[in-house]
Amino acid sequence: MKLVSWNVNGLRACVNKGFNEYFRESAADIFCVQETKLQEGQIVLDHGEEYSQYWNYALKKGYSGTAVFTRIKPLSVRYGLDKETEDEGRIITLEFADFYLVNVYTPNAKRDLSRLDYRMEWEDEFRNYLLKLDAHKPVLVCGDLNVAHQDIDLKNAKSNRGNSGFTDEERGKMTELLEAGFVDTFRYFYPELEGAYSWWSYMPKVREKNVGWRIDYFLASSRLAPRLLDAGIECNILGSDHCPVVLHLADAAEV
Repeated sequence: MKLVSWNVNGLRACVNKGFNEYFRESAADIFCVQETKLQEGQIVLDHGEEYSQYWNYALKKGYSGTAVFTRIKPLSVRYGLDKETEDEGRIITLEFADFYLVNVYTPNAKRDLSRLDYRMEWEDEFRNYLLKLDAHKPVLVCGDLNVAHQDIDLKNAKSNRGNSGFTDEERGKMTELLEAGFVDTFRYFYPELEGAYSWWSYMPKVREKNVGWRIDYFLASSRLAPRLLDAGIECNILGSDHCPVVLHLADAAEV
């Protein structure tokens, strides 16, 4: 099974920059998207009858939003955490026979850290939500988690210490989540690989010089580790300030 996750930073713009071509080439079984930045009816994507589509739109126009395209029909779909509605469209949970898939766009603490306190509360709620799911069956989490966890996960760790996405508080919440029973699948396979990033500033030459951050992830319940085959970062794929990240998962019957 192949899963892809991509923060497209505006799906309509990304469609004009090769999204559909990459979608077809990836041949993913499940394709998750974050930061769609649109409302219902503003785009029509036809990827054939084999893919079911699930969308979570933010109430605010041109903001946030998530979507999932899947060949595998889910048993159930949930939007948000335990609430019936979710104003920012950040979470979609699909239940499959042997795991849950949670597609998430984690709130940014903002450059001035004005949303850091909210981010901390959100992180605790999100972790508790994942643990509730994990009590029933294993969980895969994918998306833009808006944090570089370790120094190896961004180009200039020393100068970025304390900046949004690399505060001790945000990094600590990621550590708590992993210690609660989850695996960072990319580091599972490539624990010491440097220069592996998924986001770059739009400033001139930054992506060209690979001055980036790894803030897009596939996390997995620890007991899914025997099914993990490989994880990757498609840094050559343009169309957004983020690039797609990929996970290959063996079927339960194969393990």
